[in-house]
Amino acid sequence: MNWITNYVRPRINSIFSRREIPENLWTKCDECGTMLFHRELSDNLNVCTNCSHHMGITPRARFAALFDGGIFSEVDVPVPTPDPLHFRDQKKYPDRLRAAQKLTGEKEAMLVATGEMGRTPVVAAAQDFSFMAGSMGMYVGNAIIAAAETAVKLKRPLILFSAAGGARMQEGILSLMQMPRTTVAVQMLKEAGLPYIVVLTHPTTGGVTASYAMLGDVQIAEPGALICFAGPRVIEQTIREKLPEGFQRAEYLLDHGMLDRVTPRTQMRDELITITRMLMGLPPAIKGDLPAPAAAEPVKAEAKPKDAPKK
Repeated sequence: MNWITNYVRPRINSIFSRREIPENLWTKCDECGTMLFHRELSDNLNVCTNCSHHMGITPRARFAALFDGGIFSEVDVPVPTPDPLHFRDQKKYPDRLRAAQKLTGEKEAMLVATGEMGRTPVVAAAQDFSFMAGSMGMYVGNAIIAAAETAVKLKRPLILFSAAGGARMQEGILSLMQMPRTTVAVQMLKEAGLPYIVVLTHPTTGGVTASYAMLGDVQIAEPGALICFAGPRVIEQTIREKLPEGFQRAEYLLDHGMLDRVTPRTQMRDELITITRMLMGLPPAIKGDLPAPAAAEPVKAEAKPKDAPKK
């Protein structure tokens, strides 16, 4: 035995046999800076266990926690004409769409599904802010109409989770036309006597706030969510005055009568079950009879809005 056998060879083996540690095991809280282990964060539905800051969550992870056993069926949404205006800024619009699809693994910024929540059949729709800031384009308009039509057909309530930076500028006037289209879809639910519940998440701004996001029979928001048409920064620059602390946040809007509830994400499922069954004239759910929701999907990187996103 010599120094090559005793030292050099083991040293070389240790170098080449090292296991690489994934970089996405830890997530830093945007609010308090705490490093959170990915499994612990997923189990808590992307809510910081230290300061209760609500981070972004994908529609699929949200539905997995919402529906009984995490089981749901997707609703088909008509696909609109791609790039109707042949829009181009720094990139072509189709290139931006492909990049967003690769980042999120989704076709577009809204997912529509049916399933049972506390053994109560519902239709749910959720926007994905990481897909081009959840912007409202023709696909989102088609998704809301498909959700409303499905709810009317099946005689089920519709629950919508909003998260958007406003209308999609790459579709111009066609995106703005989704405001009256979605308003008509909501009216279909009201004429059918079906509940329409909106959960506003961070951030909900622009044309989304000016249309379907503020038309719910019951308006619920997650804590700290920014809910507005124009963002605080734009308003301050316009009126040249300092705005009140927490202006346009969920708690501020609740105090001023714009919301019915501010509910933490970890309590949202139970809250929605109670409200939905009450509006549908059903007896209260039996706690011991409710199946447990499935574990949330792993955390995905999402766009982080600094203030009110641009429309």
